[in-house]
Amino acid sequence: MQIEFTAVLWQWQVRTDSWWFVTVPPEHSDELADLPLPPRGFGSIRVRVTVGRTTWTTSVFPSDRDGGYVLPLKKKVRQAEDLTPERPVTVALETIDI
Repeated sequence: MQIEFTAVLWQWQVRTDSWWFVTVPPEHSDELADLPLPPRGFGSIRVRVTVGRTTWTTSVFPSDRDGGYVLPLKKKVRQAEDLTPERPVTVALETIDI
């Protein structure tokens, strides 16, 4: 499954040192939730992500806050792509291991 979306970069308020995310929009979160998934920790789904020129493998995680999935954006990616808080980020996401 491949999806593309734009979402705002936000910081998790519980740990402000390094946890930054974008929220997968509801329509795409619903598609992800409907996938037949192997059991994984925290209900996560492995994905390959591209933001700008940076591609990496990570997981999206279910979010109680938003009722969908969230994608963590590590510091290395934020720096490489000059991402700033509260600004839109365009994400290409592909599920893997399904």
